[in-house]
Amino acid sequence: ILGEWNKGPHLTGYVDFAQSIKDHHPNFDGSFPWYSWSSCELPSLSSCQTQLENCLESMAHKGIKLGTISSHQIFTTLNKWHGINTALRRILNQNASKIAISNKVSSSGLWDRAVFALSARFNASEIDGVLDFEEKGKSLSIDEASYFKEAIVALRLAKEVIKMQQKWRANAIADLNRSGRFSRSLANSCTDWPCLLLELLSQAAEIGHFQPKLVINNVEILCNAMLTDDSMVCGSMYHDSLIWRIIALGANERCLPVILVTSDSYYSYQAFMDFGFPDIFVSRETFGWTPQEAKMHMVTDYFTHAEWMVIDDVLGPNPRHLFEVYVLKQSNYYQKLMDDEASTFEDIVDAYLAYLQVTVVNPSMEKALSILQKFAIDARSGKILEHRLHFGAPWRHPPSSKDPTKCKEWAKIQLMDFVQSLVNAEFGVNYLADCSLEILDDPAAVALVEVGLLYAQRDPSFFRPISKGIQRCLARWLVQERMQLSYQNLLQYLWQRIMRGRSYRHLMLQVGYDKY
Repeated sequence: ILGEWNKGPHLTGYVDFAQSIKDHHPNFDGSFPWYSWSSCELPSLSSCQTQLENCLESMAHKGIKLGTISSHQIFTTLNKWHGINTALRRILNQNASKIAISNKVSSSGLWDRAVFALSARFNASEIDGVLDFEEKGKSLSIDEASYFKEAIVALRLAKEVIKMQQKWRANAIADLNRSGRFSRSLANSCTDWPCLLLELLSQAAEIGHFQPKLVINNVEILCNAMLTDDSMVCGSMYHDSLIWRIIALGANERCLPVILVTSDSYYSYQAFMDFGFPDIFVSRETFGWTPQEAKMHMVTDYFTHAEWMVIDDVLGPNPRHLFEVYVLKQSNYYQKLMDDEASTFEDIVDAYLAYLQVTVVNPSMEKALSILQKFAIDARSGKILEHRLHFGAPWRHPPSSKDPTKCKEWAKIQLMDFVQSLVNAEFGVNYLADCSLEILDDPAAVALVEVGLLYAQRDPSFFRPISKGIQRCLARWLVQERMQLSYQNLLQYLWQRIMRGRSYRHLMLQVGYDKY
């Protein structure tokens, strides 16, 4: 729909933070991972920042070409949040200004001088290229062309001012990264430029003339993006600062529509509480197509009614399942299978389930085991808060020794115990039942949500596998692990189930948990 959202007065910026991940992006003939992005090799935070800033800058350029963003507006917005006099004097000195500047010169006077000095430094043809003057030059008067050029130079000047102020904080940011502390002002300094652009675009928005929107895909990648140097805060701090300032802009001023596309359930069930303003942070969840929606999306053109019923019953109406089963159906393997008179469509679905088991669920469970092992180490060293290790918690007694083998065995028993409790609760656990959030303290639940196999739904509020296919694979994983347990580990598992075992049946959602 991006083409439709860029017609007429509409302008939509699109940023995909996963675009540079070659192994898992359609641009490189890959596919998005079923599991969490945290299990993949993530891009650097600086590349994500550059993507976002380039997108917003191109949107601002279009606003300037429409005459909705001016040099005065850029100065007013920048001066509202930043002290710019010192930075402007430095920039003027860098441009070899031999005229002494009086201390009595106002901020607006310094701004005008700096814009004039920068316009002489920049290549005129470069500015003309940004504004497409080659096409429009004949229809613009000299005053109009000067007005647009001044706005472009002013935008670049604003960027230089903010980048200069960020350099002044470089040592403080490096110390913050070394110490692991938190500073809102330093985090905000790293998001000053994209947030200034967002505010400029929001102020310039006008119905029927200029209606900008921003779509950010895979926004959760920011949280785990790699920090390559100490010039920026860590990814999670950058992410929180960006989201918080977008919400604050909408609450205190006005903000263009910002659409976050993600498969991380945090943005549905938790983010609106962490950042406040639930009326601004609106979430919509999509889990699959109903039979009517599937018909609208032409599923019946690719699968017969009987095949669609099998897929709906075994895998669930997840669009990605439908796509991948159709690709498998078109393969030579399917044709050879169908040549056998005893084979049916169910055989290709079984083959697909085996593919999900080996390539998606099993690696994700290994990642979840490593998260639980880290939890055991942190609990032993006193890094886990006491309320998470309350009396009666099944995970209260991790192994006291540092033996990694025992730690892994404990983690596997904990994970098996949790999956068994999910099976007993029919894979539908209401984490808000009776105003109880006890399951959110469970490290096994948190681990499976982090790796992307479980989804914490907002309305109705229950933990659920991301699809029926993944649910079946989780049950298969549990059976496989039980069969592979040694006699001693089997006794430990049975003791865990009988004496300390989890039971979430009292949190079962009575209505609606089977909607997926």
